[in-house]
Amino acid sequence: MRRLGEFEQMLLFAVLRLGDGAYGTAIRQEIASRTAQDLSPGAVYTALERLETRGYVASWFGEPTPERGGKRKRFYRVEAAGATALNRAYRALLAMGEGQAEHLDLLERGIE
Repeated sequence: MRRLGEFEQMLLFAVLRLGDGAYGTAIRQEIASRTAQDLSPGAVYTALERLETRGYVASWFGEPTPERGGKRKRFYRVEAAGATALNRAYRALLAMGEGQAEHLDLLERGIE
């Protein structure tokens, strides 16, 4: 199983958080509100397409809406393979970071 990059992890976490409301703009907004990173729509959609190709997310089109000029939104959900990959990446990061918060704080302040 291929390892997830940081950006892919953020996308998968955003899709999980948003549940049935996970579509491109909402995903970008969720990441921006939690990380202060303003992502380009192209980067988000390209990465979501890669994740879908790998079987980590699935997508479908919703109904056309008047506020979008009759266009349909593409919604996303995390598939079992994506949940497995994200869970492994998250648990590995937690294991590596365990007990290091104070050390990182000191390094960041230039104390060590």
